[in-house]
Amino acid sequence: MNAAPKPASLLNPPKAVLEIAATLEAAGYETWCVGGAVRDALLGKAHLDWDLATQARPERIRALFQRTVPIGVEFGTVAVFGRDGVAHEVTTFRRDVRTDGRHAEVEFGVSLDDDLARRDFTINAIAYSPSSRTIHDPFEGQQDLARKLVRAVGEPRTRMMEDRLRALRALRFASRFGFEIDPATWRAIVESAPFLTRLSRERVKQELEKTMDQVQKPSSAMERWRAAGAFQSLIPELRAQPIEAFRAADAIGLPEATSRKALSSSRRMARLATLFLGLDDAAVRKTLRELRFSNRETEWIGNVTAAWQHLEPEMCTALASSTGVTDAMLRRWIAVAGRTVARDLFRVTAARWREAPGAPSPRIVARMYRRATRVAFRDPVAIGDLAIDGDDLRVIGVAPGPRVGSMLRALLDLVIEDPALNDRGALLDLARHINARGEQ
Repeated sequence: MNAAPKPASLLNPPKAVLEIAATLEAAGYETWCVGGAVRDALLGKAHLDWDLATQARPERIRALFQRTVPIGVEFGTVAVFGRDGVAHEVTTFRRDVRTDGRHAEVEFGVSLDDDLARRDFTINAIAYSPSSRTIHDPFEGQQDLARKLVRAVGEPRTRMMEDRLRALRALRFASRFGFEIDPATWRAIVESAPFLTRLSRERVKQELEKTMDQVQKPSSAMERWRAAGAFQSLIPELRAQPIEAFRAADAIGLPEATSRKALSSSRRMARLATLFLGLDDAAVRKTLRELRFSNRETEWIGNVTAAWQHLEPEMCTALASSTGVTDAMLRRWIAVAGRTVARDLFRVTAARWREAPGAPSPRIVARMYRRATRVAFRDPVAIGDLAIDGDDLRVIGVAPGPRVGSMLRALLDLVIEDPALNDRGALLDLARHINARGEQ
């Protein structure tokens, strides 16, 4: 039995969106709110990005408003700035004439139903009229929201062939909302998996990032990627990762916030890092570069996963021992990871341990995390923290070149064990002794 449709009273677009719609309709152009904002409003979720679909062609849209940006005129899309200063996408009713599996050639001058028929899933093919306060839902998207079902509009195989990205979007939507995927749609996704290589690396990266941003438990999405064959086609390095690697991302939870932008970049990066824990460092960095992560992002995730690979066994053993973790151990681990990476290393490690059998208890791990955060910004853990530098060493007779670097590293090792030694006089005495011993 079909669930009852939701009332239109649940939809409350921002005033700026209502004004844009009113301007278009006053000029004689039918206009509707469409897309994710309508879907999310019917689910009782806040959504900041309200999009509009209209009979008006792009040139007429631009003529009717003072501030516009032609962000995709060939596809009928113009960004219109409302009185709130926010750019709202307004797109001409359109239908696909032909597609190459990612990009479509579109035709204007069609109806709202034609426009909705080209959309990916029924839950995204619901339109709302701000002027009449009515919902138009020709594909029973509201019933699928109530049934908690992701179902393709029309014939699933055709939808996936038109745009291969839709397969990944289906996996994300199902995981984000806790929905099931319609069996025919799932079969089309699995059939589409070998053709996902047609997607640009940037698009794959964006889907991963959206999953980390929007899904409370990314492991559900990652398991769907694996089951559908998406990893095999797109990121083969991840296809054999243990379930703990994916569930670790769940432990780095989403904040309680209504804005999708509220998730900090560091939290997203930490979630991404958990996916790669245990993999070879070179393979991690190669995969990230292929996915078009920036040099900074690749370096950060690579440093976290490399430090985890190097330190995790020692950290686990120390926490399980009767003596526990000393401050000297924490300083040594932080020195290996680097001060800027250490905090996130401990966060990622704690997340992974929450899902690993026989790992230290969350209470002990949380205490270590708090101590490590204090130690990282209180104690000397890097050569730059030493009370002397290379110039001081050359003054006392240390030969310029590699000898200076090796001397500073030796002094840092001593200071990590005993921070009280980080005194200019004490370090110079130690340096003289080490230098003399090295020249004999």
